[in-house]
Amino acid sequence: MTLTADPRLDRRIAHIIEMLGGFAPGAEPLPAGATYEEALAYCERFEAADAAGHGAIRAALPQWPNVKSSEVVITGQDNNEITLFVHQPTDVTGPVPCVYHTHGGGMVVMHAADPSFVRFRNDLASLGVVVIGVEFRNGGGSLGPHPFPAGLNDCASGLQWTFANKAELGIDKIIIAGESGGGNLSIATTLKANMEGWQSHIDGVFAMCPYISGQYGAPPATLPSLTENDGYLIDCNQMAGMSKVYDPNHEHAADPLAWPLHASLEQLQGLPPHVISVNELDPLRDEGLAFYRKLLAAGVSTAGRMALGTPHAGDQGFPDVVPEVYADLTNAIVTFAKAR
Repeated sequence: MTLTADPRLDRRIAHIIEMLGGFAPGAEPLPAGATYEEALAYCERFEAADAAGHGAIRAALPQWPNVKSSEVVITGQDNNEITLFVHQPTDVTGPVPCVYHTHGGGMVVMHAADPSFVRFRNDLASLGVVVIGVEFRNGGGSLGPHPFPAGLNDCASGLQWTFANKAELGIDKIIIAGESGGGNLSIATTLKANMEGWQSHIDGVFAMCPYISGQYGAPPATLPSLTENDGYLIDCNQMAGMSKVYDPNHEHAADPLAWPLHASLEQLQGLPPHVISVNELDPLRDEGLAFYRKLLAAGVSTAGRMALGTPHAGDQGFPDVVPEVYADLTNAIVTFAKAR
């Protein structure tokens, strides 16, 4: 079955996908067993196809009269420059929570400066929280090639800067949130903090449709959604190729900092509260659910949510198509941040 023919899909989303021609239309798909060079070339095609729609997205952006936006450039732990996008609500008094956002793109494509992510951060900030987006190095595309752990190190550096500047930013706590590859990086940054002893910097994790197993070339029976929903916006060949761009020689296939689903219960113990959010019609649905159950088994305070009728990141990616679904997600993130 195709995604748009699946009766579980919200018909409004089906209509827009049919109208647009799919996800990054025009980017020739990756074959099974693609080489590193082929996967790198795919990242270039994907970004070009995605960027073709940026003008229309920017033209449709709403106004946020109660949000002030700025940029800060810091030096990361690898002595590289990292841009942080800071969005601050202007109609609040006293310290407020911060949502530190790690954007999606499989850790190998897309940019924090892309208009869809700008909208997401501003929409969150308009609800009364400071939002900081980190422009980390990618495994491929125009911000690459920088394989693991470059992007993770940048996310960690930006979060440590945010913690050190809490007073100046007007924040009292920090949660880290991200979707897809950004969901991976939000969890991996927290695992890294736990391993290195600065876990107190992070008060919570809100991981959306996390891309965390690395098992896309040979989907295991324990993650049936990889087969059930294969080809629904994203597919296993694509994800296997992108995982090769992130970890070219598969040296880190079992490293939880690269693929957090492989974390042991001992490595998960002591982590801050989590929300694991998944999409019903996503190939990645079941690895998110498996990680949710693993966190519970490790004694981590964890809540789970599923956006029914949506494909990969569909509750975030179609704000004007399914506005009530999008509002449910943004309100859930802000409520989680304010409750920490």
